[in-house]
Amino acid sequence: MDISWIGVLVAFVAGMVVAMAWYSKGAIADAWEALTGITPEKSKPVRTRNLVVLAVSNAATTIGLALAVGLTSAATGNHSVWMALAVGAGAWLALSASTLLQHNSFEQKPLKLTIINTGYQLALFLAITLVLGLF
Repeated sequence: MDISWIGVLVAFVAGMVVAMAWYSKGAIADAWEALTGITPEKSKPVRTRNLVVLAVSNAATTIGLALAVGLTSAATGNHSVWMALAVGAGAWLALSASTLLQHNSFEQKPLKLTIINTGYQLALFLAITLVLGLF
């Protein structure tokens, strides 16, 4: 199994860019803010902590997806970008979307919030595996 650690680093950066873009000012961020009640002012005191948590969790996601792409490539002999994206989509559906849907349903969170957050996770997983597939 081959893993390009340069690819992992670039994929991590791509994931951070997705996070910043997804939740920066705009239609998605405004809707998320309205649904959660979390405003920039409310999050300011914990911004540094939240950015550290984001970086650590995105690093874990990137490494996990790199291992999944590497194992799948080794097992199938398929080293294509499409295979990497399929791994990302499958991991998102099986691990992220299903878990978030369960939690948000039991916590009675709005469906729109679930869509925003699972959409972010899908964009994150696909961005990471796209980069991994290119390396």
